[in-house]
Amino acid sequence: MKQDWIASAGQPLHGTLDIPGDKSVSHRAVMFAALADGTSTVDGFLEGEDTRATAAIFSRLGVRIETPSPSRRIVHGVGVDGLRAAEGALDCGNAGTGMRLLAGLLAAQRFDSVLVGDESLSRRPMRRVTGPLATMGARIDTEEGGLPPLRIHGGQRLTGIDYTLEVASAQVKSAVLLAGLYADGDTVVREPHPTRDYTERMLKAFGVDIEFSPGFARLRGGQRLKATDIAVPADFSSAAFFLVAASIIPGSELRLRAVGLNPRRTGLLQALRLMGADITEENASEHGGEPVADLVVRHASLRGIEVPEALVPDMIDEFPALFVAAAAADGPTIVRGAAELRVKESDRLASMANGLRALGLRVDETPDGATIFPGTLQGGTVDSHGDHRIAMAFSIAGQRSSGEVRIGDVANVATSFPNYDALATGAGFALRKA
Repeated sequence: MKQDWIASAGQPLHGTLDIPGDKSVSHRAVMFAALADGTSTVDGFLEGEDTRATAAIFSRLGVRIETPSPSRRIVHGVGVDGLRAAEGALDCGNAGTGMRLLAGLLAAQRFDSVLVGDESLSRRPMRRVTGPLATMGARIDTEEGGLPPLRIHGGQRLTGIDYTLEVASAQVKSAVLLAGLYADGDTVVREPHPTRDYTERMLKAFGVDIEFSPGFARLRGGQRLKATDIAVPADFSSAAFFLVAASIIPGSELRLRAVGLNPRRTGLLQALRLMGADITEENASEHGGEPVADLVVRHASLRGIEVPEALVPDMIDEFPALFVAAAAADGPTIVRGAAELRVKESDRLASMANGLRALGLRVDETPDGATIFPGTLQGGTVDSHGDHRIAMAFSIAGQRSSGEVRIGDVANVATSFPNYDALATGAGFALRKA
Protein backbone atom coordinates (compact mmCIF):
# COMPACT_ATOMS: atom_id res chain seq x y z
CA MET A 1 0.00 0.00 0.00
CA LYS A 2 1.48 3.34 -1.06
CA GLN A 3 2.00 6.03 1.54
CA ASP A 4 2.94 9.72 1.14
CA TRP A 5 4.43 12.34 3.46
CA ILE A 6 3.90 16.09 3.65
CA ALA A 7 7.03 17.99 4.73
CA SER A 8 7.18 21.73 5.46
CA ALA A 9 9.34 24.25 7.30
CA GLY A 10 9.76 23.09 10.88
CA GLN A 11 11.64 24.16 13.99
CA PRO A 12 15.38 24.26 14.71
CA LEU A 13 16.48 20.72 15.51
CA HIS A 14 17.55 19.91 19.07
CA GLY A 15 18.11 16.85 21.24
CA THR A 16 20.08 13.67 21.61
CA LEU A 17 19.08 10.96 19.14
CA ASP A 18 19.61 7.21 19.15
CA ILE A 19 19.84 6.23 15.49
CA PRO A 20 18.87 2.62 14.65
CA GLY A 21 21.59 -0.01 14.26
CA ASP A 22 23.76 -0.21 11.17
CA LYS A 23 21.97 -2.15 8.46
CA SER A 24 25.12 -3.54 6.84
CA VAL A 25 26.50 -4.74 10.18
CA SER A 26 23.12 -6.19 11.22
CA HIS A 27 22.86 -8.29 8.04
CA ARG A 28 26.37 -9.66 8.51
CA ALA A 29 26.08 -10.20 12.27
CA VAL A 30 23.10 -12.55 11.91
CA MET A 31 24.60 -14.22 8.84
CA PHE A 32 28.01 -14.95 10.37
CA ALA A 33 26.54 -15.90 13.74
CA ALA A 34 24.39 -18.47 11.93
CA LEU A 35 27.51 -19.98 10.33
CA ALA A 36 29.50 -19.99 13.57
CA ASP A 37 30.08 -22.85 15.99
CA GLY A 38 28.25 -21.90 19.19
CA THR A 39 25.78 -19.23 20.30
CA SER A 40 26.21 -15.52 19.58
CA THR A 41 24.29 -12.50 20.90
CA VAL A 42 23.69 -9.53 18.60
CA ASP A 43 22.78 -6.27 20.35
CA GLY A 44 21.66 -3.17 18.46
CA PHE A 45 20.21 -5.25 15.60
CA LEU A 46 18.28 -3.03 13.19
CA GLU A 47 14.56 -3.83 13.43
CA GLY A 48 13.99 -3.03 9.77
CA GLU A 49 12.25 -5.08 7.11
CA ASP A 50 15.48 -5.77 5.20
CA THR A 51 17.40 -7.15 8.16
CA ARG A 52 14.42 -9.09 9.45
CA ALA A 53 14.16 -10.67 6.00
CA THR A 54 17.76 -11.89 6.31
CA ALA A 55 17.12 -13.29 9.80
CA ALA A 56 13.95 -15.01 8.56
CA ILE A 57 15.90 -16.65 5.72
CA PHE A 58 18.39 -18.17 8.15
CA SER A 59 15.54 -19.44 10.31
CA ARG A 60 14.22 -21.22 7.22
CA LEU A 61 17.71 -22.61 6.60
CA GLY A 62 17.61 -24.37 9.96
CA VAL A 63 19.14 -21.78 12.32
CA ARG A 64 17.39 -21.11 15.66
CA ILE A 65 17.22 -17.36 16.29
CA GLU A 66 15.66 -15.95 19.46
CA THR A 67 14.38 -12.39 19.96
CA PRO A 68 14.33 -11.85 23.75
CA SER A 69 13.80 -8.10 23.29
CA PRO A 70 13.71 -5.56 20.44
CA SER A 71 17.09 -5.04 18.75
CA ARG A 72 18.54 -8.20 20.33
CA ARG A 73 19.03 -11.56 18.65
CA ILE A 74 20.43 -14.76 20.14
CA VAL A 75 21.69 -16.88 17.25
CA HIS A 76 22.40 -20.57 17.74
CA GLY A 77 24.99 -21.17 15.05
CA VAL A 78 24.97 -24.40 13.05
CA GLY A 79 28.51 -24.16 11.69
CA VAL A 80 29.61 -23.58 8.09
CA ASP A 81 28.31 -27.02 7.10
CA GLY A 82 25.05 -27.03 9.08
CA LEU A 83 22.57 -25.13 6.91
CA ARG A 84 19.59 -27.11 5.59
CA ALA A 85 17.56 -26.69 2.42
CA ALA A 86 14.44 -24.55 2.71
CA GLU A 87 11.12 -25.34 1.10
CA GLY A 88 10.23 -22.72 -1.49
CA ALA A 89 11.95 -19.49 -2.43
CA LEU A 90 13.86 -17.34 0.06
CA ASP A 91 12.50 -13.78 0.10
CA CYS A 92 15.11 -11.05 0.52
CA GLY A 93 12.50 -8.27 0.43
CA ASN A 94 14.20 -5.03 -0.59
CA ALA A 95 17.65 -6.08 0.66
CA GLY A 96 20.29 -5.95 -2.06
CA THR A 97 22.92 -6.67 0.60
CA GLY A 98 21.06 -9.76 1.72
CA MET A 99 20.59 -11.12 -1.80
CA ARG A 100 24.16 -10.56 -2.97
CA LEU A 101 25.83 -11.94 0.15
CA LEU A 102 23.48 -14.93 0.23
CA ALA A 103 24.31 -15.65 -3.41
CA GLY A 104 27.93 -16.21 -2.41
CA LEU A 105 27.06 -18.26 0.65
CA LEU A 106 24.37 -20.43 -0.92
CA ALA A 107 26.41 -21.10 -4.06
CA ALA A 108 28.65 -23.23 -1.84
CA GLN A 109 25.94 -25.34 -0.19
CA ARG A 110 24.97 -28.93 -1.00
CA PHE A 111 21.36 -27.98 -1.79
CA ASP A 112 19.58 -25.80 -4.36
CA SER A 113 18.15 -22.40 -3.40
CA VAL A 114 16.08 -19.67 -5.01
CA LEU A 115 16.45 -16.03 -3.93
CA VAL A 116 13.63 -13.60 -4.71
CA GLY A 117 12.96 -9.98 -3.80
CA ASP A 118 10.34 -7.28 -3.98
CA GLU A 119 9.53 -5.31 -7.12
CA SER A 120 12.40 -2.88 -6.59
CA LEU A 121 15.03 -5.53 -5.85
CA SER A 122 13.81 -7.58 -8.82
CA ARG A 123 14.93 -4.75 -11.11
CA ARG A 124 18.48 -4.60 -9.74
CA PRO A 125 21.23 -6.25 -11.83
CA MET A 126 23.04 -9.21 -10.31
CA ARG A 127 25.58 -10.08 -13.01
CA ARG A 128 28.38 -8.37 -11.14
CA VAL A 129 27.99 -10.93 -8.37
CA THR A 130 27.01 -14.00 -10.40
CA GLY A 131 29.93 -13.47 -12.79
CA PRO A 132 32.82 -13.91 -10.32
CA LEU A 133 30.92 -16.67 -8.51
CA ALA A 134 30.62 -18.54 -11.81
CA THR A 135 34.39 -18.18 -12.22
CA MET A 136 34.74 -20.00 -8.89
CA GLY A 137 32.53 -22.84 -10.15
CA ALA A 138 29.09 -21.70 -8.97
CA ARG A 139 25.96 -22.28 -11.08
CA ILE A 140 23.42 -19.46 -10.74
CA ASP A 141 20.60 -18.84 -13.21
CA THR A 142 18.97 -15.41 -13.52
CA GLU A 143 16.22 -13.79 -15.51
CA GLU A 144 17.07 -12.01 -18.75
CA GLY A 145 19.46 -9.13 -18.11
CA GLY A 146 20.92 -10.78 -15.02
CA LEU A 147 17.90 -9.90 -12.89
CA PRO A 148 16.45 -11.83 -9.90
CA PRO A 149 15.20 -14.37 -9.04
CA LEU A 150 18.54 -16.14 -8.55
CA ARG A 151 18.28 -19.90 -8.98
CA ILE A 152 21.31 -21.36 -7.26
CA HIS A 153 22.39 -24.93 -7.99
CA GLY A 154 23.95 -26.60 -4.96
CA GLY A 155 26.57 -29.32 -4.87
CA GLN A 156 29.18 -27.43 -6.90
CA ARG A 157 32.87 -27.61 -6.07
CA LEU A 158 34.24 -24.09 -5.73
CA THR A 159 37.83 -23.04 -6.35
CA GLY A 160 39.46 -19.93 -4.93
CA ILE A 161 40.19 -17.10 -7.38
CA ASP A 162 42.29 -13.96 -7.54
CA TYR A 163 39.67 -11.50 -8.75
CA THR A 164 39.80 -7.80 -9.54
CA LEU A 165 36.39 -6.12 -9.41
CA GLU A 166 35.47 -4.10 -12.48
CA VAL A 167 33.40 -1.75 -10.31
CA ALA A 168 34.13 -1.27 -6.62
CA SER A 169 31.34 -2.94 -4.60
CA ALA A 170 31.43 -4.10 -1.00
CA GLN A 171 28.50 -6.43 -1.68
CA VAL A 172 30.20 -8.20 -4.58
CA LYS A 173 33.47 -8.42 -2.65
CA SER A 174 31.62 -9.91 0.32
CA ALA A 175 29.81 -12.48 -1.82
CA VAL A 176 33.11 -13.69 -3.27
CA LEU A 177 34.74 -13.87 0.18
CA LEU A 178 31.82 -15.86 1.60
CA ALA A 179 32.03 -18.32 -1.28
CA GLY A 180 35.77 -18.38 -0.64
CA LEU A 181 35.19 -19.78 2.85
CA TYR A 182 34.03 -22.98 1.13
CA ALA A 183 36.43 -22.93 -1.85
CA ASP A 184 39.60 -24.90 -2.43
CA GLY A 185 42.66 -22.71 -1.89
CA ASP A 186 42.92 -18.97 -1.34
CA THR A 187 40.41 -16.38 -2.51
CA VAL A 188 41.71 -12.88 -3.22
CA VAL A 189 39.61 -9.83 -4.07
CA ARG A 190 41.13 -6.61 -5.39
CA GLU A 191 39.20 -3.37 -5.90
CA PRO A 192 39.73 -0.35 -8.14
CA HIS A 193 38.73 1.80 -5.14
CA PRO A 194 38.56 0.65 -1.51
CA THR A 195 35.03 -0.13 -0.30
CA ARG A 196 33.52 -0.84 3.10
CA ASP A 197 35.30 -3.59 4.99
CA TYR A 198 32.45 -4.71 7.26
CA THR A 199 32.73 -8.28 6.05
CA GLU A 200 36.48 -8.46 6.59
CA ARG A 201 36.32 -6.90 10.07
CA MET A 202 33.46 -9.13 11.18
CA LEU A 203 34.94 -12.34 9.77
CA LYS A 204 38.05 -11.55 11.81
CA ALA A 205 35.87 -10.97 14.91
CA PHE A 206 34.41 -14.46 14.32
CA GLY A 207 37.90 -15.95 14.31
CA VAL A 208 38.55 -16.22 10.56
CA ASP A 209 42.16 -15.80 9.47
CA ILE A 210 41.73 -13.06 6.86
CA GLU A 211 44.24 -10.58 5.50
CA PHE A 212 42.88 -7.23 4.37
CA SER A 213 43.86 -3.64 3.65
CA PRO A 214 42.11 -0.88 1.67
CA GLY A 215 41.25 -2.36 -1.73
CA PHE A 216 42.50 -5.88 -0.94
CA ALA A 217 41.31 -9.00 0.91
CA ARG A 218 42.54 -12.61 1.06
CA LEU A 219 41.30 -15.66 2.93
CA ARG A 220 41.83 -19.40 2.64
CA GLY A 221 39.00 -21.86 2.26
CA GLY A 222 38.00 -24.47 4.81
CA GLN A 223 37.94 -22.24 7.91
CA ARG A 224 35.32 -22.32 10.64
CA LEU A 225 33.74 -19.41 12.50
CA LYS A 226 33.67 -19.16 16.31
CA ALA A 227 30.65 -17.65 18.03
CA THR A 228 31.11 -14.14 19.39
CA ASP A 229 28.90 -11.34 20.69
CA ILE A 230 28.38 -8.31 18.46
CA ALA A 231 27.29 -4.78 19.41
CA VAL A 232 25.95 -3.12 16.27
CA PRO A 233 26.81 0.60 16.04
CA ALA A 234 24.28 3.22 14.96
CA ASP A 235 23.94 3.36 11.18
CA PHE A 236 25.96 6.20 9.62
CA SER A 237 23.75 6.22 6.51
CA SER A 238 20.72 6.85 8.71
CA ALA A 239 22.58 9.43 10.79
CA ALA A 240 23.49 11.21 7.54
CA PHE A 241 19.99 12.65 7.14
CA PHE A 242 20.18 14.33 10.55
CA LEU A 243 23.73 15.54 9.91
CA VAL A 244 22.49 17.34 6.80
CA ALA A 245 19.25 18.54 8.36
CA ALA A 246 20.94 20.11 11.40
CA SER A 247 23.61 21.63 9.14
CA ILE A 248 21.10 23.48 6.94
CA ILE A 249 18.32 24.41 9.42
CA PRO A 250 19.29 27.60 11.30
CA GLY A 251 19.53 27.33 15.08
CA SER A 252 19.93 23.54 15.11
CA GLU A 253 22.18 21.42 17.34
CA LEU A 254 21.91 17.62 17.59
CA ARG A 255 23.88 14.86 19.26
CA LEU A 256 23.77 11.48 17.51
CA ARG A 257 24.95 8.74 19.84
CA ALA A 258 27.42 5.90 19.12
CA VAL A 259 27.43 6.24 15.33
CA GLY A 260 29.54 3.78 13.33
CA LEU A 261 32.48 5.59 11.72
CA ASN A 262 33.94 2.91 9.49
CA PRO A 263 36.42 4.88 7.35
CA ARG A 264 34.99 3.28 4.18
CA ARG A 265 31.52 4.57 5.11
CA THR A 266 32.07 8.19 6.10
CA GLY A 267 32.79 9.96 2.81
CA LEU A 268 29.77 12.21 3.43
CA LEU A 269 31.26 13.35 6.74
CA GLN A 270 34.38 14.49 4.91
CA ALA A 271 32.37 16.09 2.10
CA LEU A 272 30.17 18.02 4.55
CA ARG A 273 33.25 19.27 6.39
CA LEU A 274 34.71 20.44 3.06
CA MET A 275 31.44 22.36 2.60
CA GLY A 276 31.93 24.02 5.99
CA ALA A 277 29.75 21.84 8.23
CA ASP A 278 30.24 22.02 12.02
CA ILE A 279 30.39 18.35 13.06
CA THR A 280 32.52 17.14 15.98
CA GLU A 281 33.23 13.64 17.33
CA GLU A 282 33.05 12.80 21.03
CA ASN A 283 33.24 9.64 23.19
CA ALA A 284 35.14 7.61 20.60
CA SER A 285 35.35 3.85 21.17
CA GLU A 286 35.18 0.55 19.28
CA HIS A 287 32.29 -1.94 18.99
CA GLY A 288 32.94 -5.37 17.45
CA GLY A 289 35.92 -4.12 15.47
CA GLU A 290 34.03 -1.01 14.26
CA PRO A 291 35.00 2.54 15.34
CA VAL A 292 32.12 4.53 16.87
CA ALA A 293 31.63 8.01 18.33
CA ASP A 294 28.95 10.52 19.23
CA LEU A 295 28.49 13.09 16.46
CA VAL A 296 27.55 16.63 17.50
CA VAL A 297 26.29 18.73 14.58
CA ARG A 298 25.40 22.42 14.60
CA HIS A 299 23.95 24.67 11.92
CA ALA A 300 26.59 26.14 9.59
CA SER A 301 26.68 28.09 6.35
CA LEU A 302 27.62 25.55 3.69
CA ARG A 303 29.42 26.31 0.45
CA GLY A 304 29.22 24.39 -2.80
CA ILE A 305 32.19 22.19 -3.68
CA GLU A 306 33.43 19.84 -6.34
CA VAL A 307 33.10 16.53 -4.48
CA PRO A 308 36.48 14.73 -4.62
CA GLU A 309 36.03 11.57 -6.66
CA ALA A 310 38.11 9.69 -4.10
CA LEU A 311 35.25 10.15 -1.61
CA VAL A 312 32.53 8.83 -3.92
CA PRO A 313 32.83 5.07 -3.14
CA ASP A 314 32.71 5.89 0.59
CA MET A 315 29.45 7.85 0.36
CA ILE A 316 27.48 6.09 -2.35
CA ASP A 317 24.38 5.64 -0.14
CA GLU A 318 24.54 9.20 1.19
CA PHE A 319 24.28 11.11 -2.10
CA PRO A 320 20.53 11.81 -1.73
CA ALA A 321 21.32 13.62 1.53
CA LEU A 322 24.29 15.40 -0.07
CA PHE A 323 22.06 16.70 -2.90
CA VAL A 324 19.86 18.41 -0.30
CA ALA A 325 22.91 19.91 1.45
CA ALA A 326 24.03 21.18 -1.97
CA ALA A 327 20.61 22.73 -2.57
CA ALA A 328 21.07 24.85 0.57
CA ALA A 329 24.74 25.76 -0.02
CA ASP A 330 26.34 28.92 -1.37
CA GLY A 331 27.43 28.13 -4.93
CA PRO A 332 27.07 25.04 -7.13
CA THR A 333 28.13 21.54 -6.09
CA ILE A 334 29.61 19.22 -8.70
CA VAL A 335 29.44 15.41 -8.47
CA ARG A 336 31.40 13.11 -10.78
CA GLY A 337 32.22 9.41 -10.74
CA ALA A 338 28.91 8.33 -9.22
CA ALA A 339 27.44 6.17 -12.01
CA GLU A 340 26.70 3.49 -9.36
CA LEU A 341 23.80 5.71 -8.22
CA ARG A 342 21.90 4.81 -11.38
CA VAL A 343 21.57 1.15 -10.33
CA LYS A 344 20.58 1.51 -6.65
CA GLU A 345 16.99 1.05 -5.39
CA SER A 346 16.11 3.68 -7.97
CA ASP A 347 18.16 5.76 -10.41
CA ARG A 348 19.14 8.06 -7.57
CA LEU A 349 20.82 10.63 -9.80
CA ALA A 350 17.68 11.06 -11.89
CA SER A 351 15.33 10.82 -8.90
CA MET A 352 17.15 13.53 -6.90
CA ALA A 353 17.65 15.75 -9.94
CA ASN A 354 14.00 15.54 -10.95
CA GLY A 355 12.81 16.08 -7.40
CA LEU A 356 14.94 19.19 -6.86
CA ARG A 357 13.78 20.54 -10.23
CA ALA A 358 10.18 20.03 -9.10
CA LEU A 359 11.02 22.25 -6.10
CA GLY A 360 12.37 25.00 -8.34
CA LEU A 361 16.10 24.33 -8.56
CA ARG A 362 18.38 23.85 -11.54
CA VAL A 363 20.22 20.51 -11.69
CA ASP A 364 22.35 19.52 -14.70
CA GLU A 365 22.76 15.73 -15.00
CA THR A 366 25.67 13.84 -16.54
CA PRO A 367 25.96 10.06 -17.00
CA ASP A 368 28.01 9.76 -13.79
CA GLY A 369 26.96 12.78 -11.75
CA ALA A 370 25.32 16.17 -11.63
CA THR A 371 25.81 19.84 -10.88
CA ILE A 372 23.37 21.19 -8.29
CA PHE A 373 22.71 24.94 -8.37
CA PRO A 374 21.34 26.13 -5.03
CA GLY A 375 18.37 28.41 -4.62
CA THR A 376 15.11 28.90 -2.76
CA LEU A 377 13.27 25.61 -2.41
CA GLN A 378 9.57 25.90 -3.27
CA GLY A 379 6.69 23.65 -2.40
CA GLY A 380 5.80 20.89 -4.80
CA THR A 381 5.36 17.17 -5.35
CA VAL A 382 8.25 14.71 -5.67
CA ASP A 383 8.31 10.96 -6.25
CA SER A 384 10.63 8.81 -4.15
CA HIS A 385 10.15 5.88 -6.57
CA GLY A 386 9.86 3.63 -3.51
CA ASP A 387 13.47 4.48 -2.54
CA HIS A 388 13.81 5.03 1.21
CA ARG A 389 16.84 7.33 0.92
CA ILE A 390 15.15 9.55 -1.67
CA ALA A 391 12.10 9.85 0.61
CA MET A 392 14.14 10.82 3.66
CA ALA A 393 16.25 13.28 1.66
CA PHE A 394 13.17 15.19 0.50
CA SER A 395 11.77 15.20 4.03
CA ILE A 396 14.84 17.35 4.84
CA ALA A 397 14.34 19.53 1.78
CA GLY A 398 10.82 20.24 2.97
CA GLN A 399 12.20 21.79 6.16
CA ARG A 400 13.85 24.50 4.03
CA SER A 401 11.04 24.97 1.51
CA SER A 402 8.73 27.95 1.14
CA GLY A 403 5.70 25.67 0.82
CA GLU A 404 4.61 22.11 1.49
CA VAL A 405 6.48 19.28 -0.18
CA ARG A 406 4.50 16.13 -0.89
CA ILE A 407 6.75 13.06 -1.05
CA GLY A 408 5.23 10.09 -2.83
CA ASP A 409 5.69 6.39 -2.08
CA VAL A 410 7.53 6.46 1.26
CA ALA A 411 6.54 3.06 2.70
CA ASN A 412 10.00 1.59 2.02
CA VAL A 413 11.58 3.89 4.64
CA ALA A 414 10.66 1.15 7.11
CA THR A 415 13.12 -1.19 5.38
CA SER A 416 16.12 0.72 6.68
CA PHE A 417 14.95 3.28 9.24
CA PRO A 418 11.86 2.22 11.20
CA ASN A 419 10.15 5.12 13.01
CA TYR A 420 12.17 7.71 11.10
CA ASP A 421 9.21 10.09 10.97
CA ALA A 422 8.65 9.88 14.74
CA LEU A 423 12.34 10.53 15.50
CA ALA A 424 12.42 13.41 13.01
CA THR A 425 9.29 15.13 14.31
CA GLY A 426 10.53 14.69 17.88
CA ALA A 427 13.68 16.59 16.92
CA GLY A 428 11.73 19.45 15.30
CA PHE A 429 10.78 18.38 11.75
CA ALA A 430 7.39 19.34 10.34
CA LEU A 431 6.50 16.00 8.75
CA ARG A 432 3.19 14.18 8.60
CA LYS A 433 1.47 11.40 6.70
CA ALA A 434 -0.61 12.61 3.78
